[in-house]
Amino acid sequence: MQPEATEPEEDSVWEEPPSMLWGLDPMFNAFNRLYVKDILHMRESCQVSGIYFYNSHPIFKVDVLGTVVYKREREDFFCYGVDDGTGVINSLCWKDEQWREQGDGSRLAVISSAGARSFGSSAREDFNPASELKKLRQAQHSSSHLEIGELLRVRGPVKTSRQQREIMASTYYKVSDPVMAVQISWMMEVPQLYRQCYDKPFHLDSSAQNIQGGSASYLLGRATRILKDFLKEKEVTRFRPYDVQDLLQPLVSRQPLRTASEQEPEAGPSSGPPTSFKQLRELLQKSLQILQDEGLVFRKVKCQDEVYHVTERDKDLLMAVRDILREDCRREKYAEKGCHILHILSSVRQRYSRNVSKAALVLVLKALECNSDIISTIDSHYTIL
Repeated sequence: MQPEATEPEEDSVWEEPPSMLWGLDPMFNAFNRLYVKDILHMRESCQVSGIYFYNSHPIFKVDVLGTVVYKREREDFFCYGVDDGTGVINSLCWKDEQWREQGDGSRLAVISSAGARSFGSSAREDFNPASELKKLRQAQHSSSHLEIGELLRVRGPVKTSRQQREIMASTYYKVSDPVMAVQISWMMEVPQLYRQCYDKPFHLDSSAQNIQGGSASYLLGRATRILKDFLKEKEVTRFRPYDVQDLLQPLVSRQPLRTASEQEPEAGPSSGPPTSFKQLRELLQKSLQILQDEGLVFRKVKCQDEVYHVTERDKDLLMAVRDILREDCRREKYAEKGCHILHILSSVRQRYSRNVSKAALVLVLKALECNSDIISTIDSHYTIL
């Protein structure tokens, strides 16, 4: 029976360890005997594609034993659906060059003639090297060609292709198990691995924790991702820093934070907010600056009341760009090629906001083009439809 897996941590609380520390986990370079269900639900790394996390363990290679439930064959590979009782996963098994049917006859003829010349008349009559080699090839060929219902063991890295998780087999073979001895042994060993290794979170030693805690770039990247996910999921059009501040709190401290206005009266005017609050504010400001540099958000008016507009959802900005193109493309100067992006940027800054960046304008133009409101011509020129 499969042991109960540890419940995955919430996205806002779980922190992915920096990639420089992955090698400290012995599971990182091992072929992990995970259940297919857990392989399909592992969290993919936000730092390196092709790396996944099970209970904070970085994993990219697995070892699976299961029954073939479907099969697809191409010239270069087999695609087997492997069912281990918990789920089904695709296994992409590449054919070895020597096992491909095309050209097998010619290669075998060359090997046979070479063997005959090598041994000549001195070869023993009861031993034919070409025949023995053919038998060996046939045995290996049969071990890599499976039918539905046969038992397959496959090892290799996990990949996500076309939003579907699969195993890119580095080793695979048919398992002969008439009395189910292999399967029984497997079912006894895997739960022990879960109890002893997989279900125990990976704990860093003190030196590694210092590296992790001091990784400012890691925290900044994590904070930026959280804000991007928030903007995507909530579909907000604008927000203020205090609207998203609590999202980053778990990255700094698990303790409740107090603002400067909540400080003790005894603390003099020179006493600032707590260290954790200062760190949170600094992390928030740097993350928002990255979003501005990428053009995802902008501040229409820079004033004490910080309001950030989400670029692609700012209807006034979209309308302003459309109006500029509609008016200017009527002029003879822009009638043929359309307006250059720098001309559009200058007009937007004059009519709408001085704080719109080129990166933000690029996102707006892409959104309008996707909606078929405008089209791009050549050399970063755009015209209205």
